[in-house]
Amino acid sequence: MQKLFDKYDLTEVNVKDKGLGRYINLNPISIPHVGAKYANRQFGKSKVSIVEHLINGMMRTEHATGEKAKTYNIVKKAFNILEEKTKKNPVQIFVDALQNASPKEEITRLQYGGISVPKAVDIAPLRRLDIALRNICVGTIKSSHKNKRRIQNCLADEIIKASRGDSNAFSMSKKDEIERVAASAR
Repeated sequence: MQKLFDKYDLTEVNVKDKGLGRYINLNPISIPHVGAKYANRQFGKSKVSIVEHLINGMMRTEHATGEKAKTYNIVKKAFNILEEKTKKNPVQIFVDALQNASPKEEITRLQYGGISVPKAVDIAPLRRLDIALRNICVGTIKSSHKNKRRIQNCLADEIIKASRGDSNAFSMSKKDEIERVAASAR
């Protein structure tokens, strides 16, 4: 049986949110790198490991653009820190953080004649997952910018705060903001 980073068992991780369950890929893989095998395919992102999603999300920012090996090591060290701090499987903590940080509704603009009206709508599960991943990555980059703390420590802290539902986490505050705006547009 393959383990993630040759340490973490993905078979014991469970997803409580059934909507996100189809899109969180927890198939056993030792190195999360498929090399754009599923690019430009409909729902191809759902076949990519969730940890590789995190690695790719961390590469989108100015910190490590296109440097997959560097970002791979950052995520690997962050998972080691997560395991040390919580004494649990870090993949389970990461999945819990994604479930907590994914918003359930947002607003869209409807045009009635020349008037634009905001309307609250439910979010598709894949978009919920993408928003949560993006907010975790952006929050990590923002907290490590002009800070002496290393980026892997910031990533571990963001994931821990989001898994606990702490409103101090950047991803949780963005989720609350999106849902608050949607509630006012109902």
